[in-house]
Amino acid sequence: MPEPPDSSPIADRRDLPKDTPGRPSATQRPWRFPPSVRTSAAVTAGALGSLGVAPQHWPWAATAIAGCHLTLAAAGLVPKSRLLGPNRTRLPSSVTSPPAISLTFDDGPDPRVTPKVLDLLDQAGVQASFFLIGQRAQAHRDLVEEIGRRGHRVENHTYRHRYAFSAFGPWRMAREIDRAQDLLQELTGRRPRYFRPPAGFRNLFLEPLLGRRGLYLATWTRRGFDTVTRDPLTVTERLVKNLAAGDILLLHDGNGARTRTLTGGAGSPVVLEALPRLLDRLSLQGLTSIALPDG
Repeated sequence: MPEPPDSSPIADRRDLPKDTPGRPSATQRPWRFPPSVRTSAAVTAGALGSLGVAPQHWPWAATAIAGCHLTLAAAGLVPKSRLLGPNRTRLPSSVTSPPAISLTFDDGPDPRVTPKVLDLLDQAGVQASFFLIGQRAQAHRDLVEEIGRRGHRVENHTYRHRYAFSAFGPWRMAREIDRAQDLLQELTGRRPRYFRPPAGFRNLFLEPLLGRRGLYLATWTRRGFDTVTRDPLTVTERLVKNLAAGDILLLHDGNGARTRTLTGGAGSPVVLEALPRLLDRLSLQGLTSIALPDG
């Protein structure tokens, strides 16, 4: 059954159930479909309209429509792309003193890893942003509260972390976002301002959903691939290559890889060996880490 259209003005949708795409927010921000989406819609409408005049040209119309849709679908699979809407991949230029980057951690909280990550950050005197999975936050509520108590920010990484998230329709995406959003606000007393989809993948429905909720998409400048790479040195090298003020770096305190042991088995979480090296590098370059700033 197709999902209902979402064409009514935001101001007229305040009586909608809270799990709908039109759910209003007191902190909603201005948004509009980006040029790529508007152009795709115009080309699609023009191609369909041309069939009424010259139906024999249907192969050309079908090719134009398919090309537009494939372009938008491909853009959703490029985490740092801005074709589907605003995307924070670096800190704003207004963040200048002291020179800073932002460490971000995905897929937690994990009771075996997150407390040790917090201790390492405390020892270095830096702050970070944690993009938490709602289900894990529900199971480890004390850890979520601890993240906030230690001065870090908690942000939204969906409720269930489905890798098929980018294939969801707007209503299903909205439920994933809202369920996590409400839970994280309950646990921290602060409503998340940033959203990061699983693996950074998304579709054209995401930007209007985020805009109505006052959320901003944030991906990264570079990542260490610490979910698949078992060598902490390699992870660190990826993160520090061309490291500069304004970078947003991605690590994982959940779903991370483990180092290899001499017997070939799994050792310690890679993030716990890569992070101290990364923090040392920040210090050497005169950089600090801050949580992603609001707005």
